[in-house]
Amino acid sequence: MKVCIVGLGLIGGSMSLDLKKRGFADEIIGVDNNIQHANIAKLSGLVDETVPLESGIAQSDLIILATPIDATKKLLPQVLDLCLGTEKVITDVGSTKAGIIDKVKNHPNRAQFVASHPMAGTEFSGPLAAISRLFDYKTAIICEKDQSVKAAVELIVKMYETLHMNVIYMDAHQHDVSAAYVSHISHITSFALSLAVLEKEKDEKRILDLASGGFASTVRLAKSSAEMWVPVFDQNASYILEVLDTYIEKLNLFKKNIEEKNLDQLTELIHESNKIQKIL
Repeated sequence: MKVCIVGLGLIGGSMSLDLKKRGFADEIIGVDNNIQHANIAKLSGLVDETVPLESGIAQSDLIILATPIDATKKLLPQVLDLCLGTEKVITDVGSTKAGIIDKVKNHPNRAQFVASHPMAGTEFSGPLAAISRLFDYKTAIICEKDQSVKAAVELIVKMYETLHMNVIYMDAHQHDVSAAYVSHISHITSFALSLAVLEKEKDEKRILDLASGGFASTVRLAKSSAEMWVPVFDQNASYILEVLDTYIEKLNLFKKNIEEKNLDQLTELIHESNKIQKIL
C-alpha cells in the first residue's frame, strides 16, 4: 500500500506517523507546496519522500488531502481527474463537508472519493506539530458513504481503524451543523476572549501575570492557525452564524442576570450548564 498525503501539517503528519508505524502503509509519499514543510517532513522521517502532486498521485493507491478547506476544494477536482480510469481512492480530512461534496457531485470519478473528517487536533500547526497517537480513541466521520464505491469506503474505514478511531456515518449538512456547535464555535470563543484580554492588558499590565490554568485552557485554541480556520469559517458560515446567535443569546442572559443581581437565576444557569459533564 502506497499512500500519498497532500499537506504535511499537524493532521497529515500525524496520520503519516501512525499509518506507517502500524503497518497500514508500506510507503508514504508527501506533497506540500511549502518547501520548508516538505523538507522538514522528509528530514524528520514523517514521509519516505516528497514529490510534486502529479508524481505522488501516480505512485499511490490512496491519496489523502490534508490541506486547508479552501485548498482542498480547489485540489479535489484536479486529483479526481488525475485518478480517472484507475481504482485509486481519494479522501480528505476537512472539518466542513457539504461544500466539498457539492464541488465534485457531478465528477465522473466521484465514486472513488470518500468524504471524511477525523475529529482530532491540537492548537499547533506544521509538520513539527505532528505527533503519534493523536487520533487514538477519537471519532472519524464519513459523509454520504452511499455516493462512494463500497471498496473505497472499506479502505477508509480500515485506515481510521488503524488510527484507533471510532467511525460513524453522517449526512454532510448534519455533520457541518454538529461541527459548528462542537468545534467551530470553540475556536471563535477562544479567539474572541484572547482579543478581549489582550485589549484590556494594554492598560492593566498584570492581567496576564495573573492568568491561571482556567484561562490558559480556555484560550488554548487561540493559538490555532488563521490559514486553517478562516476558510472553515467561510465555508461553514451559515451554520456558524446560527451557533453564534445562540451563543450571544446565552452571554446576554448571563449579562442580564449579573446586572440585575439575579443570583438564583445565575445559579440555575450554571447548574443547567453542568449537565454537559454527562455528555463529556
